[in-house]
Amino acid sequence: MRRKLLLISTIILALALSVGLNSCKKSDNGPSNLTLVSLKVGTIDLNGAVSPSNIPANPTIIATFNTNVDQTTATNANITLTRSYDGANVPLTITVAGAVVTIVPTAGAIGNGALFTLAASTSVLSTGKLMMTTALSRTFTTVGTFVPTGQIAHWNFENNAIDSVGGYNPTASGVIAITYAASRNAAAGMAAQFNGTTSLIEIPNGDVLMNTTDFTLAFWAKEDSSQHDQFVMGLAAWFGFQFEINNDFGASNAGECKLAAQYSNVSDTSHSQDLWFNGAATNSTKDNGGWKGWTYCKDLTGSGGLNALMQNKWAHFVATYNSATKLGTIYVNGVKMKEQDFNLYGSPMSNSTGLIYNGAALNKQFVFGFIQDKTSPTLSDSWADYNVTTNSHYKGMLDDVRIFHRALTAVEIGLIYNSEKP
Repeated sequence: MRRKLLLISTIILALALSVGLNSCKKSDNGPSNLTLVSLKVGTIDLNGAVSPSNIPANPTIIATFNTNVDQTTATNANITLTRSYDGANVPLTITVAGAVVTIVPTAGAIGNGALFTLAASTSVLSTGKLMMTTALSRTFTTVGTFVPTGQIAHWNFENNAIDSVGGYNPTASGVIAITYAASRNAAAGMAAQFNGTTSLIEIPNGDVLMNTTDFTLAFWAKEDSSQHDQFVMGLAAWFGFQFEINNDFGASNAGECKLAAQYSNVSDTSHSQDLWFNGAATNSTKDNGGWKGWTYCKDLTGSGGLNALMQNKWAHFVATYNSATKLGTIYVNGVKMKEQDFNLYGSPMSNSTGLIYNGAALNKQFVFGFIQDKTSPTLSDSWADYNVTTNSHYKGMLDDVRIFHRALTAVEIGLIYNSEKP
């Protein structure tokens, strides 16, 4: 009997030990899947119920998981940051330190005022080959007004004429009779004010701004309608590029704007071409008896013409050239107003490879307020003489002048306007 009790006790003890060992073994296995614990940019939570809209344009994203992450699976193929407006994936630098994954977008690839989606697929694994049960997807919006990538220069005229992006700054003597006043809204800050007779800002080495295959000029202007023909800005006139506004083009058209520029072509020569909009579709496009290169011209004659959009009020102007499609386009207030197809003109315009400076070697100053600089003008014509105050000097305000070495898309231009409008 004693032997039987001893045997039973031994069996019970063995079972207890077995249960205890199995219990410890199960606990030592750790988590059953890879789980996100937190997702932050600084102190801003990207993993909350509400998508944040105050993310800086140069964010460092920190993702913390419940266990160590396998660095070989934390790649650009499995972790993506996508721009909503064009569907492009932003290049990322991804590093892993234990359970922490640091995600840094390439400098300049984000921009302000845009929506992004951060995603991680279930192919991201732990070092123990655990996977997430569902793919990760979080959205956020960068702070400020929308600015597309590829910006070469930006003059925001915050009580000065400094280029905040590319360093295209005037000399001390290159700012003449300029004052600054409140811009179109509080977020825009200040704007430069031009008196219509002597105001001028001269930017050295302006040729670099336009020697490019693809080009975009974007700016806000509030022109004073008391002055009709106005040269808003220029670089050696059409030997470089210049933008002008005419607010008294006739009762039927009621206003026009134009980018005149020099274009390079495959034969190593150059030619000038006007990309201009007159607000009248009748007898304007190639399909209704107008210019053979004009594929689109918005008809504004029934709504007061271009004047109704720009006279004594803030208006946003954009002019683009795309060397691949050979299309030149003008937008006003985020809306396409004019398109020209250089292919339809024939040679040399059909062979245009981009914009190019073709002025004199010394006359490279890009100016705001007139068609060319005052000290070394390219044009000798009396109407282009800065010293004649009755010539077409710009009278009004300018703000947020931006130059890009790429052709912005219609979506990007609409986003700029909607995020910056008064």
